[in-house]
Amino acid sequence: MLSNTSHVLNRCFTKVAKAGIFVPKDETKRLCVSFYTSANTVQKMAAAYDYKDAGNIQFLDDLHKLMIEECLKQGTDFGTKVVEFLEPKELQVKLDLPIGDQSESQKSMLDICQKVIKYSVKTGNPRFFNQLYGGIDTYGLAGAWLTEALNTNGHTFEVGPVFILMEHYVIQKMCGIVGFQNGDGLFAPGGSYSNMYGLHLARYKYNQELKKTGLYGSPRLQMFTSDEAHYSMLKAASFMGFGIDNVIRVKTNDGGSMLADDLEAKVLESKKQGAVPLFVMATCGTTVLGAYDPLEEIADVCERQGLWMHVDAAWGGAAVLSKKYKHKMAGVHRCQSLAWNPHKMMGAPMQCSAFLVNEEGLLQQCNAAHADYLFQQDKFYDVSFDTGDKSIQCGRKVDAFKLWMMWKAKGDKGFEEQVDKGFDLVGYFTKKIRETEGFRLVAEPQCLNVGFWYIPQSLRGKEENEEWWQAVSKVAPQIKEGMIRQGSIMIGYQPLKCKNFVNFFRIIIKNPIVEYSHLDFVISEIDRLGKDL
Repeated sequence: MLSNTSHVLNRCFTKVAKAGIFVPKDETKRLCVSFYTSANTVQKMAAAYDYKDAGNIQFLDDLHKLMIEECLKQGTDFGTKVVEFLEPKELQVKLDLPIGDQSESQKSMLDICQKVIKYSVKTGNPRFFNQLYGGIDTYGLAGAWLTEALNTNGHTFEVGPVFILMEHYVIQKMCGIVGFQNGDGLFAPGGSYSNMYGLHLARYKYNQELKKTGLYGSPRLQMFTSDEAHYSMLKAASFMGFGIDNVIRVKTNDGGSMLADDLEAKVLESKKQGAVPLFVMATCGTTVLGAYDPLEEIADVCERQGLWMHVDAAWGGAAVLSKKYKHKMAGVHRCQSLAWNPHKMMGAPMQCSAFLVNEEGLLQQCNAAHADYLFQQDKFYDVSFDTGDKSIQCGRKVDAFKLWMMWKAKGDKGFEEQVDKGFDLVGYFTKKIRETEGFRLVAEPQCLNVGFWYIPQSLRGKEENEEWWQAVSKVAPQIKEGMIRQGSIMIGYQPLKCKNFVNFFRIIIKNPIVEYSHLDFVISEIDRLGKDL
């Protein structure tokens, strides 16, 4: 290629000279260098897509080995740090973020990848208890790698035939598990999105004309959810034009579960004020306390008062896979829609989130835009498998494959055992909290969250007045800083204003490789970091 460009360049300058156009020698040299550099860049850019190129294969092979060794082997080893923390400004320098005009060598790119691994949080490590995800499943990871390598879209059978069929199968399996006899669904980019889908369908079901006319001139539509429900309901109300003032918070009991009597009272008050109660979002596994709402009681209210019932089971939904714990989801079959995130309790790689609806065809009716360039009705195959018009996205990742891979490898029994182990670990840790001086349980755990306060020696035995609680509120942030700077463990903390709870730790115990000994370490590490505060 370069020899050809050189020939073209020489011909170009010959013509310029014959035309009597004067080009300074330095400028001629600059143009030559610029042209050669551009040619090099184009050649290198094209080469990045060439997998017959030995250099590209070597780069990917080296990166694969690096990921296996440092992300997976070392990253999931309890003997390694969960994070190598740097302040943002320090990290910016280490990562060499600026992008220049010229390309980088493959060695340079591999070095960058190694830094990315070094300074990233190791969420597969049994020291990571910070979020509602964690752990790295071998088959889920294989599914993620394969979907990235194939780089396709989940909108038509034409471009994603295998993944379309797999999504359909997994959705129907999940619908069957929760008791949706006429179910449908799709995979969405997160539980917040799934909750929005539920609200979107509820509005369409209430008045299909709103799809065309919008909310202008319509009655005031209101949504109801518990005071501990996920904040995505507020974002959905804002994003979809309802307004956050129309999200009505329902009281919860001491354990964090919605009070159905208060729900009905607030629905009746809404009607009295001339509004239209539209939608109730119950929760199975609240973000902080892990509470399960009483679905049967809430379903009774919704049926009496004519509301759409959606269940946010993004976190706690997988309890339905366990014979021992599925009672927590009793009544789920009575809801109209459901959010369930396999990337949480089931351990699929981020992101993997299912939205289910108990009425086949409703997603299509509500969301279809009939784009002629994608969803032609005269295709040569069964176009009912072109499922993309059910989604409000166009481009959509084929996330269902990761879950299918895991489920195929484990079977139903494997997932049941995984869920049961999580609850067993929670039981063990809760017992340790009760037995260990300086630790105090916030509420009886219902899911794989355990909330607790740590009381340093200096505060034990003192009067528990407002000043005392304010001192307690400063303990968790200080211990958390020590954890992160030393890379010893990661556990979240937060207040819970609706209960007047000051900052407390919330540990999430869902990584299947966690053992009792790891939880013993958590207790001793918190005590070590906090005893002298």
